[in-house]
Amino acid sequence: MTLSEESVAVVSEKLRRILHTYGEQESELILLPTAVFIQTDGTMQGRVISRSTGGKTLRFDQIAELYQIVGDAERKPMDPVEGINRLNAMGAQRPRFGWITRTVGHAILTVGLCLLLVPSWTGVAISFGLGLLIGLAKLVRSSSLRLVLPVVAAFVSGVVVFWLALNYDIGNPAVLLVPPLVTFLPGGMITTGTMELAVGELVSGSSRLVSGLVQLALLAFGVLAAGALTGASTYDFRADLSGRLPWWVAMLGVVCFAIGIFLHFSCPTSAIGWVFLALVVAYAAQAVGALIIGSAFSGFAGAVVVTPLVLFISSLRHGAPSQLTFLPAFWLLVPGAAGLIGLTTAVGGLGGFADFAGALVSVLAIALGVLIGTALYRGARSGARGIQNFSVELPAAIRQPEKRGFWGRMVPGTRNSFWGASNEEAENSSKDGDSS
Repeated sequence: MTLSEESVAVVSEKLRRILHTYGEQESELILLPTAVFIQTDGTMQGRVISRSTGGKTLRFDQIAELYQIVGDAERKPMDPVEGINRLNAMGAQRPRFGWITRTVGHAILTVGLCLLLVPSWTGVAISFGLGLLIGLAKLVRSSSLRLVLPVVAAFVSGVVVFWLALNYDIGNPAVLLVPPLVTFLPGGMITTGTMELAVGELVSGSSRLVSGLVQLALLAFGVLAAGALTGASTYDFRADLSGRLPWWVAMLGVVCFAIGIFLHFSCPTSAIGWVFLALVVAYAAQAVGALIIGSAFSGFAGAVVVTPLVLFISSLRHGAPSQLTFLPAFWLLVPGAAGLIGLTTAVGGLGGFADFAGALVSVLAIALGVLIGTALYRGARSGARGIQNFSVELPAAIRQPEKRGFWGRMVPGTRNSFWGASNEEAENSSKDGDSS
């Protein structure tokens, strides 16, 4: 589940359900993004999962199969050998499409985002070409290449786009750089880290946030290096309003984006409908938010609306895991894209601190939207059951059977309290408290 970029809160919740299914009621968990420690029967056992920035992540079809295994383990105890064999089969399964189809899928994905950001024929042509190049490079099986691929992709894309911008009227290259680099943008990582910090997961939240910001800085470094090489670091680019396509091509962009996700990431056929629904809802909410509260906070509106939707979809029997719908929605809201543009313009001398601050505000606004959307969904689903006072339970070995007073016996669902206990129980409780 850590390889699927799941938050530690969700991992912890599912692990506890599985532990209860196996009858382990007294287990304790310590979760980090790269390590899991489980205490059972008073013994701490550790399973360390080593990961680096070039580590392999799961494809969408593998994530769907993984959560099928997790769901089966939640419903009834699974034989460990059977579970391990299913996990190994999931990790070894081949992509649903060949390398040509997946490469073209990345180009279609890039074109779809271009139609949303830069709806022009020039932008479509540039995005398709760079999408093919980067999509092919992402399929190379080399751990060393994965480490430097984001920087190399940003540098190559920057050289091509800046050279075209210096010699031809193609518009603002900073915006044209977003579509081919969108799958490298750590918008989901930064948003998840911010949300984990907000709910008290300090270690995992800070590590994700720092990792996302470092990846964003590496992408910006590649773009700035390309600008310095081509001499475009201080060039005053203007938006090209000529040749722009009609406004209705935005929906065509959403469709292309969903098709590209389906082909490049081997998305399961059963989940593509849910992915498209999440994309449409995110884009519509973002468009409405831009009209009401402005473009800087439009991502907040999109995140507030789409977060309960993807959580509801993941809870359905025939739904889809939240990563399959969250990640495309994040890319559509482009939290990392705004950060990349703001960082490159601020550092490269094209803008100032206001651009960089605006980029961070947009990222934090989407993170806040995800947090509020999650709270709204859980509040509607669980009501007030999640609101409890701080308490520490006794271990099972020394726990006494619970005694109920008169109201505890008469009113179903009530717990025994000091003022609800009988006089004898109250005296015993007082004595126990004095002796302790």
